[in-house]
Amino acid sequence: MTSQSRFKFRRGEREDMFAVHEMIQELADYEKMSDGPQQTVEDLKRDCHTEYCHIYVLDYLKDETEKVIIGYAICYFSYSTWLGKCYFLEDIYVRPAYRRLGAGSFMFREIAAQALAYQCKRIDFHVLAWNPATEFYKKLGAFDLTETEAWHYYRLNEKGINQVVKGLNNID
Repeated sequence: MTSQSRFKFRRGEREDMFAVHEMIQELADYEKMSDGPQQTVEDLKRDCHTEYCHIYVLDYLKDETEKVIIGYAICYFSYSTWLGKCYFLEDIYVRPAYRRLGAGSFMFREIAAQALAYQCKRIDFHVLAWNPATEFYKKLGAFDLTETEAWHYYRLNEKGINQVVKGLNNID
């Protein structure tokens, strides 16, 4: 059995969310943001089959009877005024012990297939500048919007949202 045939990409189920939560923490540790994840396993269980949160898992079939979850991806729909419906890839992660088997390429191909099935016109995602995966994404044909179009990615956190609503940011 080849490595590729040992992979099974599927929508995550409620019982998979403990493993997903563990991998989210592993990713946060890797990104040097160990205290970043605020959601709980229960939050993931609640959200995993909603319209706004598509959580996928990647199973690795060790043998005929044993499988293990080795990766996850979280996606959701976004909308472009130029193109229409798009797919946003929030996270894609493969556990370190299973890297270099083609799991990342397999997952990305499956996410692209999902985007096509949903009739999305593009896949958007962001990557930390220092992450070595940037080369992988470029090989797939992705381009860095900061370099090509000078787009910058901004965020308004919960505190900022509350300040805007209360008029504390003096936006006049």
